[in-house]
Amino acid sequence: MTQLSVNINKIATLRNARGGNVPDLLQVAKDFERFGAQGITIHPRPDERHIRYQDARDLKNIVTTEFNIEGNPEKSFIDLVNSIKPEQVTLVPDAPDAITSNAGWNTIKHKDFLIDIIKEFKSQGIRTSIFVDPVHDMIEGAAIVGADRIELYTEEFAHQYSLGNKEGVKPYISSAVLAGELNLGINAGHDLSLDNIAFFKHSIPNLLEVSIGHALIAESLYFGMETVTKRYLEFLK
Repeated sequence: MTQLSVNINKIATLRNARGGNVPDLLQVAKDFERFGAQGITIHPRPDERHIRYQDARDLKNIVTTEFNIEGNPEKSFIDLVNSIKPEQVTLVPDAPDAITSNAGWNTIKHKDFLIDIIKEFKSQGIRTSIFVDPVHDMIEGAAIVGADRIELYTEEFAHQYSLGNKEGVKPYISSAVLAGELNLGINAGHDLSLDNIAFFKHSIPNLLEVSIGHALIAESLYFGMETVTKRYLEFLK
């Protein structure tokens, strides 16, 4: 089955809004794992407006499934990842002031930079994934720079699906086929939800993992964390 990694950034946002430690980020991570999630994802940003760097260090001692750290590989992020050595790092080219990730890597323009970064992480035994748009040139570039996996940026799919356009999944299917031919593992994330996850999962060949945060946390406000997690797991079978 496709693995579910829960992004807990929004839990940290809620905690930080009031100060203190409510909700307890570490306990929430434990709970999502207890409910069946196969991974925990965080995306620390330089201003620490949600996940703090200390959260990342604390979670290393808590997470018993796959720990995935996302972010733009500037120096402080690289140092953090190398010190923690999570199972997976996902490289995302977001600006420091970005509200959320909004584009994949240009793996051709940034080829030399990505080769060096990926080589460093892989020397530490950390699986490396690159956030990319469903564009064949970018996926071919991901293979050239040495990535283990790609994470398909699924915002456009989600938007088209919400409009009733199921044809919007086609670029993602062809991208996944190409990635498989290039021996790249396939992850996906951004705006995936209970509404669209089953269709996406059953459309994409060899989908290894999805990372879902904003929608999953919002849905949990209505249905509860355990119920929502188990619904995702059922859809991902």
